Order: sequence, then structure tokens, then C-alpha cells
Amino acid sequence: MLEVLGPGMHTTVQDAGRLEASSLGVPRSGACDPLALAAANILLGNAPDAAALEFELMGPELAVLEPCVVALAGADFQAKVPEDGRRLRPGTTHLLRAGSTLSFGAARDGARGYLAVVGGVDVPVILGSRSTARIGGFGGCEGRPLQEGDRIRPAHPDVLGLGGRSWPGPGPSSGIVAHVGARTVHIVEGPHAAEFPPDALALLLETAWTVTPRSDRMGVRLGGLPLPPAEGPEPASLGMTWGTVQVPAGGAPIILLVDHGTVGGYRVIAVAASVDRPILGQLRAGDEVRFARIEMARARRMAVDAAEALRTADSRLRMAEPMA
Repeated sequence: MLEVLGPGMHTTVQDAGRLEASSLGVPRSGACDPLALAAANILLGNAPDAAALEFELMGPELAVLEPCVVALAGADFQAKVPEDGRRLRPGTTHLLRAGSTLSFGAARDGARGYLAVVGGVDVPVILGSRSTARIGGFGGCEGRPLQEGDRIRPAHPDVLGLGGRSWPGPGPSSGIVAHVGARTVHIVEGPHAAEFPPDALALLLETAWTVTPRSDRMGVRLGGLPLPPAEGPEPASLGMTWGTVQVPAGGAPIILLVDHGTVGGYRVIAVAASVDRPILGQLRAGDEVRFARIEMARARRMAVDAAEALRTADSRLRMAEPMA
């Protein structure tokens, strides 16, 4: 069991989200970096969509009340156990002893980190998910970010033989790795692309966009040369999805993330491929983003390949002997 000494920034309980609740007007919620969530869980033998902690830009400080094993994935938050000088890197598991402290700092790359516990974080299931729904104020820990004194309970606290594991590949344990330059997001043409002037889609693809500080779990707001407006009134509201690229009146694109509204009225010029959702979830203010257009068939192949890579990593871990 862990107790929160310092909550960090926007530390919440998240799983894969409420996939079936959009018809009720409930945002999906869930982990912004689904690959990191899955990796942290797979390292512990959990289901890939089990509930874990997600934190943003600055991680929490946690007291270890009872021995437990944790896994980290996502951005590197310089995690450490001060009592024994241990450094905990993303893509690894660690046995934490009672009386010690798990401390996170600021993110060195990316925006979000994940901490999984054996069996997942034990909180109630609401509308099919344990995720925190900030807008509705439910799920997770009373529908809010963690605060000092909150306790994190693993669903299987007595399983302690999973320490010392490392992500076996293929691929990284998160969609973000330290690198220089723009992040590339693959897009398919959106339902309103033809309503924009002919040069709008070309400008979207040619521009080096910058993530603005107004971005959050609802959407990534981009700054750059505004896109030319479409003619005519705004279309009727339609269902939105994670990765939708909307263009409001000002011409600055917004890429929707997991807490987006279920419907929207802005025109949709493009939709990001699902395989790039981990990249979207790790973007932070000041990052540079470029778009690359692909066809739907390629987007589907990329999603299939990413899912197969996760299954391969899971198989490799299951074949390996756990280290004490």
C-alpha cells in the first residue's frame, strides 16, 4: 500500500477509459498514453487496461506503508527511492519495502508517467471503468486528482516476486523516447476536408506546429500560421473521437485527447491514426508537431503491428523467470 505525501501535478487513477459510455454523453477518460499504461501493466502480469496512476509534468511523492511491487512507464520522471539511493527508470519493475519513499521529480522527456501496481489500483468500477472523470467528478479517487493522505491499494498486494523486470521489446515502453526535433503524427483525411480551400490541407501538412500552454487532457492546442477558413456555416454537431483534428474559427487546429466532449461542431479536417495516440498523450507545451498524411489501410496496418508488438512483449515476459 502507498500513501500520498505530495500529489505532484494532475495525478489521477486511469485505465483504458469508458469505451461504451459516449452514448450517455460521458467522455471516455482513461490514460492519455495507452501504450505506456499497457507496458506498465504487462510488466506486472496485469491486464493491459488495468487501472494505474497517471501524472503530468511533475510526479508525486509516495510513502510505502506495506511491501509492494510497482512498474513504471511513460516519460522519465527521475523516480528514486531516497533511502537506498535507487534510481527507477521507465520500463522497469521494483520491489518497494515498507518504510521507504518513492519520489518523482519533473518529467525529463514527454509529459506523462505511469505507475502500475500488481493487479491494478483497487478503486470502484463506475460505468465500466476505474478512470477518473474530472468533468463528471466520479471514478478514480472520488473523481479528483490525488491529494495528500490518499492511499493507493493494489488489487493483489501479496504478489511480491515481480521485481527486477525490464521491458523486453519490441519497441519502447512508451510512445515517447528522448529525441530532438518534431514529433510526427500520421493523419487520415477528415469528413470536412473538402469544405476547406484547396491549400488548407497542404498547409496543415507543411507547417511545423507548436503545442501551446492551453493544452490539457481534453485536447492539444497548436500554434502556427492559421489555416484558411471554410466557407458557409458551421456543420451540425457530430460525434467526436480521440485524435480528431478540429479547426475552430481562428484557424488554429486542436487535436482531441481522452477527455474530449462526445460531440462537437467545429469542422474536422483530419483524424490522427490510433497508433499515434501515445505520441499525442506525451506532447507538452513548446513541442513541435508535424503531420504526415496516410491512407486508412496503412493506419489499420500500423495499429495491427503495434498490437502485435505488445503481444510479443507480453509473451517474452511470461516466458522469462521473474527475478526477486
